Amino acid sequence: MSELNPEDSKIITLARSSRARNGAAEGAAVRDETGRTYVATSVDLPSLKLSALQVAVAMAVSSGAEDLEAAALVTAAGTASETDVAAVRDLGSQAPVLVAGPDGTVQTTL
Repeated sequence: MSELNPEDSKIITLARSSRARNGAAEGAAVRDETGRTYVATSVDLPSLKLSALQVAVAMAVSSGAEDLEAAALVTAAGTASETDVAAVRDLGSQAPVLVAGPDGTVQTTL
């Protein structure tokens, strides 16, 4: 795999840090068309369950983002769900989804 650009490395680091800080199963970060980043972890409440990537995309949308440049997901699962990828594609049809393990190593790019 080719080396990541610094901005993609940054969103992976942010997602990883958020996951560790909250003790969550997943951490995610997205970067919008202006370079702003939105970082989130998964939500697992009795009445609300959202993946980290869904929360990050929702934060971007609610902040007025119109496009995504990239998304990162840090998870032990090894891949992003179809629902997660669809959420990213709804806002950023060309945005790569970088899936990294808990150690920050990118396992795949969707």
